[in-house]
Amino acid sequence: MADSSFDIISKIDQMELDNAFNQCDREIATRFDFKNTDTKIEKTGLKVVLESSTEERAKAALDVFKDKLIKRNVSLKHLDAGEPALSGKTYRINCEFKEGISTENAKKIAKFLKESGPKSLKTQIQGEELRVSSKSRDDLQTAIAQVKKESWDFAVQFTNYR
Repeated sequence: MADSSFDIISKIDQMELDNAFNQCDREIATRFDFKNTDTKIEKTGLKVVLESSTEERAKAALDVFKDKLIKRNVSLKHLDAGEPALSGKTYRINCEFKEGISTENAKKIAKFLKESGPKSLKTQIQGEELRVSSKSRDDLQTAIAQVKKESWDFAVQFTNYR
């Protein structure tokens, strides 16, 4: 019988990210506490820039954006938000989104599975993802449950279960 396998990845659903961005943009434009503060949000690719005339409003805009991400099921572990920096007369917060599992993080997961997972598991790093395979599908289910239960400093998803 052939081995069964699944992939562990760390990807952002672009549609959900765009939806969260658009909802945040609309809320900033309509909320009374953002009125006359020149608060705006801009997105280019996986980078988001929040601008406001005061540091407090910039942080509040970031909170609104985080809230929208959570509601759209986009993990905040993807978000790398900087501190508010004064740029001319406005405060600017640069946010970047991280995708993919680095080789170092993939090795951490592989080591974790080797130590605490079922003995029949085989792991293989493939670019920015980790393939886990085994002859037993039950062992793969156990591995998924263990990886989900552990807290990582990056978001994990599971794909290609076969």
